[in-house]
Amino acid sequence: MKRLLLSVFGILALAFATLTPAFAQSKGTVYYLVPTLLDEFQTGSVSALELFLKQVGYEMKTLNADNKTDAQQSQMNDVIALKPKAIILAAVDFNALKPSVEAARAAGIPVVEFDRQITATPSDFTSVAGTVEIGHIAAEQAEALLKAKNGSVKGKILQVLGDPGDPYTLDIQKGFEEKMKAFPDVKIISLPAMQWEASNAGTIVADQILANPDIDLIFSHAAHLSVAAVASLEAAGKKPGDVMLMSSNGAPVGLDLIRKGWLNVEVEQPLYAQAAAVAMFMDKVANKQEIKPGDYDVLGLKSVVTKEAWGPNIKIPGAAITKANVDNPAFWGNQKPPTDTVKSVE
Repeated sequence: MKRLLLSVFGILALAFATLTPAFAQSKGTVYYLVPTLLDEFQTGSVSALELFLKQVGYEMKTLNADNKTDAQQSQMNDVIALKPKAIILAAVDFNALKPSVEAARAAGIPVVEFDRQITATPSDFTSVAGTVEIGHIAAEQAEALLKAKNGSVKGKILQVLGDPGDPYTLDIQKGFEEKMKAFPDVKIISLPAMQWEASNAGTIVADQILANPDIDLIFSHAAHLSVAAVASLEAAGKKPGDVMLMSSNGAPVGLDLIRKGWLNVEVEQPLYAQAAAVAMFMDKVANKQEIKPGDYDVLGLKSVVTKEAWGPNIKIPGAAITKANVDNPAFWGNQKPPTDTVKSVE
């Protein structure tokens, strides 16, 4: 009887392995070089990429550069020596990592740029939010907020950028300011929070509220910077609604600030879709197959792949989050990962 049971279990195990090849047989290891784990977008990007890559058959290992360019350059050298199926890079500094991208590709290892575009050299795939478009959406929201407060589109905006070595913040600034040019009665003060440090953003807001007490609206390029902005406003004796606030990445802390009445608008950066797009195209990247331009559905969002000078590039749209829709589970800041399984693009 014991021998018979062992035989039955052996047959069942073989059948299970045959029916579930994606999870039983790994297609290889992909390394993700994350720039920092200081904010919720970056920590969320690790779990999202791991989840979706596993669904299409890849294992993922993560290395954190702690926002240090030299550390990430060393990590690139180490990972190239390991010859993984691919490297996913969110660069600390897009200029400084260009030679590392070229070294990896020269060694035959495909490189995917995640969230932080590198346009100075080709890579195998880039997955980014529509950052200029996020700036446009933020400008539309600012227009409406200023008009509601002042009767017309006029006033003073403090724009708190992230680190100027990150194209994400530069593109948002570009989109925001090109739309706001239509309103000459709006003055915009723009200052960078170096290395995306919240403490730097807090200092900027504290100083500017003293120097410019008539600031109507503060637009921070990430929700964790708005947390520091709120702390500085509270220290200055301000209450929710005294100064209008916007952010632009959709992190959980931003959604909490909306619920508490501090933040008027959070423009979401579509984290889940950006990570899902990497998984959908990973087979083509790893096997060095052509990625065709066109429209693709990524977790229900209409996204566009274009052929750029730096390679195939997918751009995924963001959306404005306000008190009216803050509890929508589709926003990544509500931390409810999609239950749908992604599939590789054929």
